[in-house]
Amino acid sequence: MEQYDLEAFRKKAETQEGQTQAIFKKLKKIKPKVLDQAFHHCHQAAFEEIDCLKCGNCCKTTGPLFTQADINRLARHFKMKPAQFMDTYLRVDEDGDYVLRNLPCPFLGADNHCSVYEKRPKACREFPHTNRNKMRQILNLTQKNASVCPAVFKISRAIDQQLP
Repeated sequence: MEQYDLEAFRKKAETQEGQTQAIFKKLKKIKPKVLDQAFHHCHQAAFEEIDCLKCGNCCKTTGPLFTQADINRLARHFKMKPAQFMDTYLRVDEDGDYVLRNLPCPFLGADNHCSVYEKRPKACREFPHTNRNKMRQILNLTQKNASVCPAVFKISRAIDQQLP
């Protein structure tokens, strides 16, 4: 499988960080329903072109927050007690959230397939969050994700092109 050129993407995202900031500053001024519609439309178009399995940058560079339900589900999957799962895979971050102890994600295969896909954390199921409602509430997170996810980067540029 041909992999996405992550190094080229990272350089592009870094060199265009100022442009990304300017785009998200404009997005914060859009009416919430219009913003949601724009994200949904551009999300659909971006994922018709981008295949996550050829990228996997989110799993390689960032980790999800694990809820107690995620921990319990994955512990059952591995036939472990929740405490054992936490000791093996997780740590508590500076905000008091459970996150992966190490990156890349230990459940990510060399082929970018997730070994726990059916049991994956809620944050992974919803990433990159660009097809949800109330996008205004997570614009800061989405701006950060534009430097991690080529689809979010593309979506932000597409919405910017639609703006007056």
